[in-house]
Amino acid sequence: MKRIVVESDEASGFDAVLGEKVVLFCGIYIYTGVLSGVNDDHLELTEPKLVYDTGELARGDWADAQELLSPWRVMKEHVESWGPAKC
Repeated sequence: MKRIVVESDEASGFDAVLGEKVVLFCGIYIYTGVLSGVNDDHLELTEPKLVYDTGELARGDWADAQELLSPWRVMKEHVESWGPAKC
């Protein structure tokens, strides 16, 4: 893959969204919450939820999301895709 490379001191990847609501699509489960910590192996979520039914992804609340105990940690190696959370 070719990329345009611009040197910058700004954070990238997970570090760039620390403190923001994110959604993590993993092999089987979908997690959402505020990304409150990042290290080499784990991501830490506060206000975490396990999403069983997303509903329409572009808008609205999750159709079925159950609260988890906080903080919740997810292994980085299991995250297939991620992005900003819709709610």
